[in-house]
Amino acid sequence: MENEVNTEKLLEQMPDEEVIYNMAELFKVFSDSTRVRILCVLQLSELTVGDIAKVLSMNQSAISHQLRMLKQARLVKFKRDGKNLIYSIADEHVKTIFSQISEHIME
Repeated sequence: MENEVNTEKLLEQMPDEEVIYNMAELFKVFSDSTRVRILCVLQLSELTVGDIAKVLSMNQSAISHQLRMLKQARLVKFKRDGKNLIYSIADEHVKTIFSQISEHIME
C-alpha cells in the first residue's frame, strides 16, 4: 500500500506566496554572469567600483548598474571611504549561499 500524501499538511509547511516570489527574484539576480563575477571578486576582497571594473576588464558604468541590482537584492553593501564607496558581500548568508552554489556545481 502506497503512503498517502497529506496535501493539507504540505501546503501548511510551504512558505507564503510573498516569500516564494522573493526567492524567485533572488534566483533571477544570480542568473546574470556579470553579477556572479562581481560576487566572486567581492568574496575575495572589498573593492571600489573602479577596482572591480579593472579586475573584470569592464567599464565602471556597467559595474555600477550591476552593483545597484546586487544592492537591491541585499547581496552587497558598501561603506564610504572619503569620496570612494567600498563594496563587499552583505553578510555571511550571502557567503554561504555562494559557497553552496559553487559546491553544488563542482560535484
